[in-house]
Amino acid sequence: MIETIKAIFGMGPKVDFARLVAEGAIIVDVRSKGEFQGGHIRQAINIPLQNIEGHLKQLPKDRVIITCCASGMRSASAANILKNKGYKEVYNGGGWQSLQSKM
Repeated sequence: MIETIKAIFGMGPKVDFARLVAEGAIIVDVRSKGEFQGGHIRQAINIPLQNIEGHLKQLPKDRVIITCCASGMRSASAANILKNKGYKEVYNGGGWQSLQSKM
């Protein structure tokens, strides 16, 4: 239970997001279209959380996926959905601005 809470709030082991992106990770911003248009990480693709299952074909299972949103809550949900759908290497990047500062 504690490990799950740590993972949701990004308090787990350190992840080198810059390295993952340099090696080809896909950043999926799961905020609404309007939120995304208000600012986002340049290379991120926008798939709102409520639409993620309908867009799985856009996300190859053999690529690293990093999810992000405004605070980290929706991105945690998206990461769990992807893991449950068979994606092996999925990371919750948390809030997009925080993630951007780590790259």
